[in-house]
Amino acid sequence: MAHLRITIWNEFVHEQNNKLVQSIYPDGIHAAIAASLRALDDRLEVRTATLEEPDHGLSEKLLRDTDVLFWWGHCAHDKVADAIVDRIQSRVLQGMGLVVLHSGHFSKIFKRLMGTSCALKWREAGERERLWVCNPGHPIVRGVETCIDLENTEMYGEPFGIPEPEEQVFLSWFEGGEVFRSGCCWRRGNGKIFYFRPGHETYPIYHNPQIQRVLLNAAHWARPEGHWDDVTKAANVPADKAREPIQAKGGSVH
Repeated sequence: MAHLRITIWNEFVHEQNNKLVQSIYPDGIHAAIAASLRALDDRLEVRTATLEEPDHGLSEKLLRDTDVLFWWGHCAHDKVADAIVDRIQSRVLQGMGLVVLHSGHFSKIFKRLMGTSCALKWREAGERERLWVCNPGHPIVRGVETCIDLENTEMYGEPFGIPEPEEQVFLSWFEGGEVFRSGCCWRRGNGKIFYFRPGHETYPIYHNPQIQRVLLNAAHWARPEGHWDDVTKAANVPADKAREPIQAKGGSVH
């Protein structure tokens, strides 16, 4: 199988401002995820990008050279430039995979692609979570246990303001009684999208081997399948350029 080019994007704010987050992810959440993916599969080409880099680290060339983009954001959603969101959306429609993590549910790019509020209930009380596999035949759960137990986590609860998932992979139960659709798949254009809920910054969730396996599987699942041209722009095809000869009839309102 051809190598897979992955970019891990992280706003990289909490790790610089919060000592607890620094102690868990001293080089940033993006670096921790990148290191785990490289350790699990040496065929991957993994790079990282962060908010404060030029173009948020997401130049047109880098995105052209990215097969799957991971997205982690929380407190700086509004600082992501709309032009970069447009750029990412275009690449997803062309075929780039997108894996949206935890509070990235409220990112501009996820809300743009979903077309809904993406709102939810939440509570940070360090409670236990049981992350149940509800689609055991799905490629994203290959090698994953039936249930992943997370000792301490942030609760996300229903209702979750998303379109009906095309594939439901995980369902969470929390100690306080709430449940949540924690692993959801969609297609937009030619691109695959996976939303995966676990990953609050004050808990070492991305150091969990089962979570790391899910992320690796998600990257392989979301890899491009062919390429569509830029489908965000309409293109007129004149009658004299048609593949078969035709005689144009009628007027035009364009």
